[in-house]
Amino acid sequence: MTQLHYKSPSVHASCGCAGLPRRGFLAAGAAAVAAGGALAFAAPRARAQSALSPQAALDQLMAGNARFVRGRLDSFQEDLDILKQGTTEKQEPFAAVLSCADSRVPVELVFDQSIGHVFVARVAGNIVTSEIIASLEYGAAVLGTKAIMVLGHEGCGAVKAAIAGKAVPGQISALYRPLRAAVEQAGTDVEAACKANARIQANLLATSSPVIADMVKQGAVKVVAAYYALATGQVTLL
Repeated sequence: MTQLHYKSPSVHASCGCAGLPRRGFLAAGAAAVAAGGALAFAAPRARAQSALSPQAALDQLMAGNARFVRGRLDSFQEDLDILKQGTTEKQEPFAAVLSCADSRVPVELVFDQSIGHVFVARVAGNIVTSEIIASLEYGAAVLGTKAIMVLGHEGCGAVKAAIAGKAVPGQISALYRPLRAAVEQAGTDVEAACKANARIQANLLATSSPVIADMVKQGAVKVVAAYYALATGQVTLL
């Protein structure tokens, strides 16, 4: 599988690590995780969240989706409480989700999670790019996310476009290449292609990032693929 090559930009000031070269911040992040400590520039992590195992983090996500499907959400009151306390100084996500940019997939709502609990990266087709890897590495190595989910969804427009392979305006066709493997595997079956793409992207994420691959090997992080059904709201692990 083709390895993705990184550029080395400085991390944005809003992440709490302005001016630090990306390679340096990742090395520092990995060292801090290995030592069980926190970085000076990283937001402090809540003890309850940092103590979660990767499986417990995944279970917490799926339990939230079950509440969403039943229409019994807990997160709204918690959101209000957190807003009152203020979240400008820190974030404490226990899991990360790579989702499609589709407006019908509101990640925090789907998993009944409140502000600061899920580190979300979104791009059409939930594809893995260098920038997405960098973001999820930051979530795992610095913020301490324990589970990373690549979430495909029903009726994905990017997958449909890649299957059709027609001329499109602007740079939309740039999505075709990362989705090609799923289309070749599933053919014209959109649901099968969406599921295949989630699995392919999850595997790419877990193998193309040395930081995440090492954390998976150590049992510090779990990477999974999943599929969101628009009609029912249910998330299924693949």
